[in-house]
Amino acid sequence: MTYKEEFIEFLVECDALRFGEFELKSGRIAPYFINTGMFDTGLKIKKLGSFYAKAVHEHFSDNFDGIYGPAYKGIPLCISTAQALSDMGMDKGYVFNRKEAKTYADKSLVIGMPLTSGSRLILVDDVITSGKAIRESLEVLKSCNNPIVKGIIISVNRQEKGKTDKNALKEVEEILGIPIHSIVTITDIKKYLHNKEINGKMILDDSMLAKIDVYLEEYGAI
Repeated sequence: MTYKEEFIEFLVECDALRFGEFELKSGRIAPYFINTGMFDTGLKIKKLGSFYAKAVHEHFSDNFDGIYGPAYKGIPLCISTAQALSDMGMDKGYVFNRKEAKTYADKSLVIGMPLTSGSRLILVDDVITSGKAIRESLEVLKSCNNPIVKGIIISVNRQEKGKTDKNALKEVEEILGIPIHSIVTITDIKKYLHNKEINGKMILDDSMLAKIDVYLEEYGAI
């Protein structure tokens, strides 16, 4: 089993991947939903970090210095990813931003590894929609010696249109000029889970797959 397949099963087991009917922030009614808030124990967040670490290594090898996570969801992600990387023999730094700057003692906008203009970072986040949070993070980093952001890793690429007919991630990628990779895509999820039983339960039957296909026919973008 590949780490991508393991990750899909992990999403199901944690109830972080759900099928049904969900109204998204965009107003779309989607037949699937990713809730990364379900990784709520030490074991789950440790395991989640291992999947991010494998994706980081796959796309960037050892050519970076640290992992950056935007507050708040990115904080446990960057720490658990850095821990998992150390288990893989790569001891890297981690850093995350404060939501509000302190007015006393250490007034730095970030917490973690020291940043220089030559520091090479990989940014980790759960999902990306408009890219607003990412842009805010890049502004923070610019004011902290402007390190190099080599790329971004997220959990799932929903492969949906953004404000244009392009894939939402591609739009953000072009705006930022930074490569964005996901651990898995909705296509990976469909292929792996279709008519598959996990713990004796059918996860994605023909009927639900048809609903996903209809939804992606309208909103999908590879």
